[in-house]
Amino acid sequence: MQAKNMTTGQATLPAIHTKKEQDTEALGRELAQALKPGDVLALHGELGAGKTCFVRGLAQGLNVQGPVSSPTFTLLNEYPGPLPLYHFDLYRLKSAAELEDLGYEEYFGSQGICVLEWAEKAALLLPEERWDIRFGIVSDRVRQVEIKPPAGRSWP
Repeated sequence: MQAKNMTTGQATLPAIHTKKEQDTEALGRELAQALKPGDVLALHGELGAGKTCFVRGLAQGLNVQGPVSSPTFTLLNEYPGPLPLYHFDLYRLKSAAELEDLGYEEYFGSQGICVLEWAEKAALLLPEERWDIRFGIVSDRVRQVEIKPPAGRSWP
């Protein structure tokens, strides 16, 4: 992985380029070490940009047991561990009411870690204090990841 500076909107964030799935997973494992109970991670990026791959690495870093897959058809997969992982996939979300029906607020205020793929679909429901992680496709193999921590926190 290599890092460089890139401007996104008004903020300058470090952009990390990963060259294979294992690099994206390793980035997830690394970020897991900086997380605290109750953290919410909003993942943004097009299909195939590496969001689910990143969540697999995050789960490994959180010592979650078992395989991690995208919960596309169920909206939410829960993975037990020292810090439970709540993995939302909002790709098929038709309205914010579906997320409200799921009781998302209980998860956001929990002692676990909430990760939301396609977070922009629930932008108005996201807590202000959250990690924003943007994924981009640079080429067939290269992905670009920008990580913006919540206010008052830093990474790496």
